[in-house]
Amino acid sequence: MPELPEVETVRDGLDRHVVGLTVARTEVFAHQSVRRHEGGGPDLVGRLAGLHLAAAVRRGKFLWLPLSDASGPTGEALLAHLGMSGQLLVADAPGPERRHLRARLHLDDGDRVLDLVDQRMFGYLTVTDLVATPDGLPGGLGSDAPFVPAPVGHVARDLLDPAVDARVLARAAKSRRTAVKRLLLDQTFVSGVGNIYADEALWRARVHHASPAQAVSVERLTDLFRAAHDVMTEALAVGGTSFDALYVNVNGESGYFARGLNAYGREGEPCARCGTPLRREAFTNRSSFFCPQCQRRR
Repeated sequence: MPELPEVETVRDGLDRHVVGLTVARTEVFAHQSVRRHEGGGPDLVGRLAGLHLAAAVRRGKFLWLPLSDASGPTGEALLAHLGMSGQLLVADAPGPERRHLRARLHLDDGDRVLDLVDQRMFGYLTVTDLVATPDGLPGGLGSDAPFVPAPVGHVARDLLDPAVDARVLARAAKSRRTAVKRLLLDQTFVSGVGNIYADEALWRARVHHASPAQAVSVERLTDLFRAAHDVMTEALAVGGTSFDALYVNVNGESGYFARGLNAYGREGEPCARCGTPLRREAFTNRSSFFCPQCQRRR
């Protein structure tokens, strides 16, 4: 599944390639990919026609494009979630139909298209209302506007958000009766951290994935959240972590951070710090990779 750096790479590409353009027309090829839009494909097609894509914004793994018309902002946004295999791809001409193409936005005079390509069809597009953020701060990275799409209101800010303070998060974590990794993956506590980057952050901070948050010091928890921020920032610099052709940016290019992973997927390999063979354990229908010497359970 694409993780936050992959989604931020897509957001950045949308900001550079489609923001400022107008939707001339939209084609929907799979109802499943607009299943969350009330009225389905025909309504979405009609709602988008003639509207301007004003910005590209992200919170956690959610992307949205605020919409405007000749009189200004409409108070709505085109919301996208990539699911497990979704891609948003930009091309300067429609060209031949892509495999697994689910929806296509023709922009301006038709010389540029934005495609939703999704093999497994867990991703989706929908037009939704924007609502005010409770704290009055920007809704997400990419816009100063204090609004988020209504379906994203329950999603916490992510660690790349300038409004997030690692030490404040650490203090809040101390009151939670749950394992540290569960907290990292809880999108209502802090969004955007997936399994890969959780394992990498835990390795960097020398914290065992199953340690209760209450048993870890505020200082170590602060280190953990900062480590998660740093590892995702480093991944973002090289386009994210791509393990196959599904995880690409808007130009179809893969990320290369997988080459720099220290824990995830390296069962049996020596720890880069101490040389102890890394282990893998089952964790909530996932796998956790860790060093039994450096990351001892508390």
